[in-house]
Amino acid sequence: MSSMLTTIILLIISNIFMTIAWYGHLKLQATGVSSSWPLWVVILFSWAIALCEYCFMVPANRIGYAGNGGPFSLMQLKVIQEAVTLIVFTVFTMFVFGNESLRWNHVCAFILLVGAVFLVFMDK
Repeated sequence: MSSMLTTIILLIISNIFMTIAWYGHLKLQATGVSSSWPLWVVILFSWAIALCEYCFMVPANRIGYAGNGGPFSLMQLKVIQEAVTLIVFTVFTMFVFGNESLRWNHVCAFILLVGAVFLVFMDK
């Protein structure tokens, strides 16, 4: 598998864990599972999930970074990561928090983000 594809797959997996760590506790609270947990327990719970995120994010950046023989500059890695984050977050939000809706301004923002990805890959 190419380092480009490996990097993107690892970024997707990493962002799934990140989104669950950052926002999953809100769903647990809404369902009553964690509503009685003190904040420090919620933080530790999220950190445990975030550890999984780092186990995928760090290799993605090391494999993908041009300085390590990968196909992407640091700017390209960051913009790809942000695009993946928004896509994963949107899918997560639509399925886990069914009360959120995708509106026209969100679509416009995604289009602009695709433009950012295009621009970051342009040669001078």
